[in-house]
Amino acid sequence: MAVEPYPRNLTFSSAYNFRDVGGYAGADGRTVRWRRLFRADSLHRLEGEDWAAFSALGVRTVIDLRRTYEVEQHGRVPEADGLDYRNLVLEHVDWQDVPYPADVVHARWLADRYLNFAEDGHVALAAALGVIADPDAAPVVVHCMAGKDRTGVTCALALALVGVSDADVAADYALTETSMRSLMEYLRGRDPASVDGREHMFDSPAEAMLIFLRELRERHGSVESYARDIGLTDAQLSSMRASLLTPA
Repeated sequence: MAVEPYPRNLTFSSAYNFRDVGGYAGADGRTVRWRRLFRADSLHRLEGEDWAAFSALGVRTVIDLRRTYEVEQHGRVPEADGLDYRNLVLEHVDWQDVPYPADVVHARWLADRYLNFAEDGHVALAAALGVIADPDAAPVVVHCMAGKDRTGVTCALALALVGVSDADVAADYALTETSMRSLMEYLRGRDPASVDGREHMFDSPAEAMLIFLRELRERHGSVESYARDIGLTDAQLSSMRASLLTPA
């Protein structure tokens, strides 16, 4: 159970799924540090009071997992002195091209999409995890469009690598459910086609993340082994624990 000296959910009028992943129990009795790693939906709408609130967090690095056309169509986080922007494109099968049969368990369908991220998107995942492991990059914000899937998998891997339990990783992922209602309302008012008929793409049942983590281990032996398989070094894994966890 996370202890929350800071608000987990950060309130912005133009970002709907922005939160801190700190406070969870990690390896060796240590805890994930607050205000080191954030997850969010797209940050291109930040301005005015929202931009001031974002700036006050002292973020040094923004990892944007969106494809090039998404950045070109919607824009990116505003440029600012001291803010390092990384567009690390996470490749994956286009979801609209994947059948969604009525008899398929939804969590299973989502987990399969996430396993595809781990395969087709491994270059971006390795790069993103490497940034998260660098203490000089912190605080870091990871985001995509909705902050649910590409972001959810990246943050799930980071949390798992520092010893957070699958139950807590899945519970953190599932917190997105509430945020998606506000984001879907916003999108329906501006681009209904991005939501209508695609409602299943906005869900985040905890079971989907549990299936993903379990089957990733079945394929690679452990989350750490997966991280090594995609190129992370032992030094980076140690650095990630040192950066994200409270001192021993």
